[in-house]
Amino acid sequence: MARADHYDIDLERFWQDPYPDLAKMRAQAPVVFVPQLQAHLITRRDDIFCEEKKVEIFSSEQPEGLMVQLMGENMMRKDGEAHMRERRAVFPAVSPKTVRDHWLGQFRALAQDVLVQLEPKGSCDLVRDYAMAVSGEALRRITGLTNLTAQEMDQVSQHMIDGCANYAGDSEVERRCHQATRKIDDCITAKLAQTAEMQELSLLAVQNRAGLSEDMIRANIKLAISGGQNEPRDAIAGTVWALLRHPDQLAEVQSGRASWLQAFEEYARWISPIGMSPRRVAREYTLHGVTLHPDDRVFLMYGSGNRDERVFARPDAFDLTQDCSRAISFGAGPHFCAGAWISKALIGQVALPMLFEAMQDLRLDGDAEFGGWAFRGALSVPVAWTSEGI
Repeated sequence: MARADHYDIDLERFWQDPYPDLAKMRAQAPVVFVPQLQAHLITRRDDIFCEEKKVEIFSSEQPEGLMVQLMGENMMRKDGEAHMRERRAVFPAVSPKTVRDHWLGQFRALAQDVLVQLEPKGSCDLVRDYAMAVSGEALRRITGLTNLTAQEMDQVSQHMIDGCANYAGDSEVERRCHQATRKIDDCITAKLAQTAEMQELSLLAVQNRAGLSEDMIRANIKLAISGGQNEPRDAIAGTVWALLRHPDQLAEVQSGRASWLQAFEEYARWISPIGMSPRRVAREYTLHGVTLHPDDRVFLMYGSGNRDERVFARPDAFDLTQDCSRAISFGAGPHFCAGAWISKALIGQVALPMLFEAMQDLRLDGDAEFGGWAFRGALSVPVAWTSEGI
């Protein structure tokens, strides 16, 4: 019964750019133990795709995990019928039909409002001034928490994301996370007292009608905010950055030979906004000769699997011509992202095409900054364009 090879990382360097280390991990062994994270990392795409479905071994139930301790026990931290009950409850808010018939028109209207305000300025930080605003305005409506501003939505989401990835135990990061969850709870309390005013298809409304307990509702709203703000924000800004860095591929999209959705999906493979998902080993299990023991912590490294050279022709390149159909950007098992259809619509049908249509001669105006490994995205993307108001 062998234990996994150890692989040491420098936490700061790994946060700045995890991909060199992840490539070395994939080459070294299918499963490695990283002491700095106190976790076993599964790094190869086909292993992640297969093993994630074995919930009886790789359990989402993690009562001592950071997400549960900080945000409550949401449906991502449940398996089997307990998970499916809550997933069915939120489905009316996120189904493909609801996205098409209810949300898409609202997304276009809010994006237009943001662009009208932005266009005369001639330049901006794409993360802060466009992607954050579009994601935040959409999420206010989707969750039903219209008593949070888009900026507040972004802030509480970031603080929860930071808290859930706080494996180094930074007390200030934990404090900000608790402050964010209290703010969300206060907004939920206020909205639950005004049930008649809640949007019929908001996550708050559909869960309330389905009879979920208040604790479940609160935990799932926090889950939606943590995953529904940062990841679309980062994917919008990141995909624009990637297209502007690759003008030949932007031309393919603008000519109609490739789609905006295709660009988003290739970006999400190349730089996975959700880089990993944690699991708890429920019973002893051997994977590729490595024995995992009950309560071992395992990270399914989506960001690594999406660059697996065994699967993708040009794994380290942003390339719209390669087949990314085997990407696991939204997960690979029963916890496949419930908001996937919303993300594809918001980014691929609204945020990307409307930005390029509105901003003439859109171009990069400085260096972009990226960070993160559990959740990865652009910190800043300066852009400029030729404003009609100048």
